Amino acid sequence: MAGNPTRRRGAALEEAILHAAVDELTESGYAGLTMDKVAARAGTNKNAIYRRWPNRLALGVAAYRQLATTVPPPDTGSLRGDALELLRQANRLWSSPLGAILRELFAAAGGASELLAQLQDQSGNAAAAPWLTILGRAVARGEAAPEALHPRVATVAIVLLRNEFVVRGVPTAPDDVLVEIVDEVYLPLVRRRGPAPS
Repeated sequence: MAGNPTRRRGAALEEAILHAAVDELTESGYAGLTMDKVAARAGTNKNAIYRRWPNRLALGVAAYRQLATTVPPPDTGSLRGDALELLRQANRLWSSPLGAILRELFAAAGGASELLAQLQDQSGNAAAAPWLTILGRAVARGEAAPEALHPRVATVAIVLLRNEFVVRGVPTAPDDVLVEIVDEVYLPLVRRRGPAPS
């Protein structure tokens, strides 16, 4: 504490706690994340953490969200190519050490729906955004009808991939599974959504 002569409050303290939690999460995974370690690393006490995050899982989710980065959606010139590349990006992320942390958090969240929503969405509709972008491009190219531009339709492929990790517990999904998701489920679903017959 000698290097911290002024008492931090508000955003400065919250940032220090999150930074400490990120460091703990990357070094030890969710299993090694404890309020004691985060408090010690942040130079504060556990009460300061509990006032902001009610439990270890909520803190872990907040720390993970600091780690997660967004990448621009691919633009291969075709919906199939874009969808496959988005799935491949997600597969690489979820197969990485950062993905292992995400899988730990999903497992720990179990039925905690509000935390699952934070993990899945990252920030509101951020998870749907790249899928809606590539679908919007497909509509503009004439590959899909405007009726396909629905968040549940747009994100069905990524939900199916997430199930491979969360439900089946795979450490990585083989590329043929990604191709199958796109060719057998995603593209047929998108192509079926058109104007209602008059």
